[in-house]
Amino acid sequence: MLDDYILIVDDDRDIRNLLGIYLENEGYKFIKCDNANTALEVLKEYRVALILLDVMMPGMDGIEACMRIRQSGKMPIIFMSAKVEDMDIVQGLMAGGDDYITKPFNPIQLISRVKAQLRRYKQYNGNDFSENMLQYEDLILNTNTKQTWVNGKEIRLTSKEYEILELLLRNKGNVLSIPQIYENVWREEFCHSENTVMMHIANLRNKLKNDEESDSYIKNVWGRGYKI
Repeated sequence: MLDDYILIVDDDRDIRNLLGIYLENEGYKFIKCDNANTALEVLKEYRVALILLDVMMPGMDGIEACMRIRQSGKMPIIFMSAKVEDMDIVQGLMAGGDDYITKPFNPIQLISRVKAQLRRYKQYNGNDFSENMLQYEDLILNTNTKQTWVNGKEIRLTSKEYEILELLLRNKGNVLSIPQIYENVWREEFCHSENTVMMHIANLRNKLKNDEESDSYIKNVWGRGYKI
């Protein structure tokens, strides 16, 4: 993946140069463009692994550029903007963006986002994502290899933890009771096995957290069960 380029698209020269310094320090090759039209031409000539795309640019803005890129390109697109309103973020992601970072940049956070998106792209590029993958936000399962990733980082699960997670993802949005989870995963009749299920889910929730402050993807619906 380091043989491919990261494409920086921003009309602000200082930002382009700053991003170039960050990427160069990590060993990435990059190309800088000051407008979206030039970026579209670059994509015809170079192998691009990831795009850092400014939202607000004169002429074609980042949202329109993203929609054009998505007609044929699958590489990750990280939007960059000083705007932090929820609707702007949603609009960018709905246009085909993979992530969104606000200016001014935290260098460590920016590079970590770039690395996470590149890992994910490398893992899934060329695979049939729709058939083999289950996804919710940054949580992804490969049902063929039984692998799990959170925010691009592989998470090691026991076989029962994986089966519980797959069951919840296949029933995304629905609450599953403890007896339902037990009978589907352990494949035997439920008989006062609440603690077994609860222990496995507690371990699973802890493993799936991005950090100590974040919430788990698995929600406890009081008196009813669990859901994603």
